[in-house]
Amino acid sequence: MTVVLCGCGGISRAWLEAAAKVGGIRILGLVDLRREAAEKRAAEFGLPGVEVGTDLLALIQKVRPMAVFDCTVPEAHADVTILALEQGCHVLGEKPMADSMENARRMVRASGRTGKIYAVTQTRRYAQGLRRIQAFLRSGALGTVHTIHSDFFIGAHFGGFRDTMKHVLLLDMAIHTFDAARMLSGADPVSVQAFDWNPSGSWYAHGASAVAAFKMRLPPPPAPLPSLANREAGLAGGGEGEGGELIYTYRGSWCADGLPTTWECSWRILGTRGTLLWDGGGNARAEIITQAGGFNSKVGPVEVPPAPAGDGFEGHAGVLREFRDCVLEGRVPETACTDNIRSLAMVLSAIESAESGNRIPVQW
Repeated sequence: MTVVLCGCGGISRAWLEAAAKVGGIRILGLVDLRREAAEKRAAEFGLPGVEVGTDLLALIQKVRPMAVFDCTVPEAHADVTILALEQGCHVLGEKPMADSMENARRMVRASGRTGKIYAVTQTRRYAQGLRRIQAFLRSGALGTVHTIHSDFFIGAHFGGFRDTMKHVLLLDMAIHTFDAARMLSGADPVSVQAFDWNPSGSWYAHGASAVAAFKMRLPPPPAPLPSLANREAGLAGGGEGEGGELIYTYRGSWCADGLPTTWECSWRILGTRGTLLWDGGGNARAEIITQAGGFNSKVGPVEVPPAPAGDGFEGHAGVLREFRDCVLEGRVPETACTDNIRSLAMVLSAIESAESGNRIPVQW
């Protein structure tokens, strides 16, 4: 897969490292508003023959890549992505997908109009720990999952732009957790009530702590096959009904010194048959009902199996590997824009709720 990478700031290093690890990706060009930044990356990664420039359109037209990697700032994602799609390139872009729902919808429409893939680097989806929990839930061991809680508490002293960013936790970090909740549950967001604040002693200017409660909708169960009697009578089988409801809650702070969670959060997941606890790392345990009835049902432990065997690629490497394969084979990536826009909608709706104090419908 031939590629032009646009945006040669700090995050581009992770992309180029992952591309080298994955293989099957050839960088034809590097673009940045500051030419020296692109030249620096070319030298750092031993790409002496790569084309370097400050104009994405000119470079695309010169080297004709199959894909563009968008490593620019969120405010530039829409313009970069739509330009690349309209030039016949597939696009893989950094998260968040866009700086507004209006721009995100424009990007989805452009992908559909051009028939080109646009996907987002939702890197946590490719972590083996998350895949492990997803596989366990899909096994049906907990029955139907109806409630998910996630906690994120870390005292992160970044310095730089995050110190003054509004809604810093919700905007810059929570999308990873919101997207993970969607991945684990298979549910889509319906509405949200959220609140964020700056605790006493915070080294941030705005919104270092937040809580959010989402109402979500599970996919409908498969339509049952018609009974023999109905088939003989020429009656149709049952159609697909509405999916069930799931409640997802998020609590978090980037201003929490002491007893931190992992960066992947700690999780409590409740189903009709039992409960799972996961620390976001290697520790996961579950109990399921062994005998119902009485004041408390009897429960017992059940094994949470290891993650399914993977290809060894996680994080950016996992995203790039799947994107490469989908471009070459004509498949749709897991983090395609048509899916990822729902996670972005959760973030922006939570921010709207925090600002207004109202419960907000989540629309994409």
